Amino acid sequence: MVMVSGGGGNAWAKEMTIRRRIARIFNKTQDHFPTLKDYNDYLEEVEDMTFNLIEGIDVEAIEAKIARYEEENAEQIFLSRAKRAEDLAAALKESRMNPVKTEADNTAAGSSQGISGGTGTQGQYAPAAVQPRPTGMAPHPIGSRSDPLQGDDEETRRLRAERAARAGGWTTELSKRRAMEEAFSSIFI
Repeated sequence: MVMVSGGGGNAWAKEMTIRRRIARIFNKTQDHFPTLKDYNDYLEEVEDMTFNLIEGIDVEAIEAKIARYEEENAEQIFLSRAKRAEDLAAALKESRMNPVKTEADNTAAGSSQGISGGTGTQGQYAPAAVQPRPTGMAPHPIGSRSDPLQGDDEETRRLRAERAARAGGWTTELSKRRAMEEAFSSIFI
């Protein structure tokens, strides 16, 4: 990896580093606030600090504010990190104990994706590293007996090409319209 010194650098890596650091420190959830407005104000303040750090605006004052917040909320920060680690460990344990479910099991459990919240609450997902793989029809090779586009005649090749184009988001109508727009846009230059 080539790093440019000076003003350029790797801006994306810098932003991600700052965002991870801020997220580890300012990790309160909506449960910590009496109203949704208070929580949204907290999130806005955190985002403002993050943006200012990324852009290099008033960095010394923000760093002092972060240090002060860390001192005042050290116990809450530690407890939030511990709870997150426990949640990840529980999700990992559950994913190892429950093998990948079949589609019939998923519909019976009320889950179309095979992800279990563990306590029966909706809207909770296991971390991406421990989510079970989705199940469904088993893969079958192209050209098998169940393939309706089997053969090598002209019509079959045309249908394959048309379906491949549609799968990629292209249609013949789209191609025609784009060609017409390009042709007419160059007339008035």
